[in-house]
Amino acid sequence: MNKVTAIAHTNIALIKYWGKKDEALRLPYTDSLSLTLDDFYTETSVTVSDEDQFFLDGELKSNADSQRVFNFLNYFRLKYNVKNSFLIESNNHVPNSAGLASSSSAFAALSGALAKASNLDLSLKELSQLARVGSGSASRSIYGGFVQWHAGHDDESSFAEQFDDASNSDINILSVIVNKNKKNISSTEGMNRTRMTSPFYKIWPDVVEHDLIKIKPAIKNNDIRTIGEISEHNAMEMHALTMSANPPFTYFDPETIEIMNIISNMRNENISVYFTIDAGPNVKVICHKKDVTLIKEKLEQQLANARIIITKPGPGITYK
Repeated sequence: MNKVTAIAHTNIALIKYWGKKDEALRLPYTDSLSLTLDDFYTETSVTVSDEDQFFLDGELKSNADSQRVFNFLNYFRLKYNVKNSFLIESNNHVPNSAGLASSSSAFAALSGALAKASNLDLSLKELSQLARVGSGSASRSIYGGFVQWHAGHDDESSFAEQFDDASNSDINILSVIVNKNKKNISSTEGMNRTRMTSPFYKIWPDVVEHDLIKIKPAIKNNDIRTIGEISEHNAMEMHALTMSANPPFTYFDPETIEIMNIISNMRNENISVYFTIDAGPNVKVICHKKDVTLIKEKLEQQLANARIIITKPGPGITYK
């Protein structure tokens, strides 16, 4: 069979997903809401083969390094009664494990390519459900623009859908990369420790519900200031959970805090700019398109070693 190639873009959660109530199915405790990003993506090709093989960025990965992918393949075959083995060739245009949600684009692209290579006509909702089992945030990367992931209570009810295609939004994101190294505490480990030990985790679902209600009208009204304010506060609420875990931990580097302070100072200069941070040290800066060049220049003046990439809302899954 011919090679099938899918491209999926990573996303940044504006209202965070933090904690699973079902590890195997990756069912979250709360809904979440994200923005798909244009410049960070995974391109994955799948070919029916005599055995399962996984190449990442041109390198054949060992069985140990491929276990998460192979487990996902076994789930896919069981769920859809597929008998084939697959050659998977994935090229990741996202820094690995550095808070840029590389797994979101990776498993979204893999889901789409596997389905087409197996001649399955899956809907976007079904692809979202499938991708979720590989990586929770991958359920959102099936779609472009602003996307809501419904927590649900089982495999059928937990899926993402597009909330707004962002075609009328002038939101821009600056991705400020200060550390490309693999993080010491994985998202899964961090979620579990937080859920089990933070005394504040029990109020997290209420926090998310409240923030979702507030941010949705702001998205529809292209109110970047309110989107930024809510996203920034939600991110800090999530990271407060990690710091209140036992033992406490943080994904912040010193540079992370420096960027937060720079952004706060820019707001004192009446620039409408905000930040959000996932499970990693790198910072995503939220602003109006008209201000993005000025903000990038100010960040570069004060950050000697940071790599800053301007990006905008990205598309949903595509094929070639």
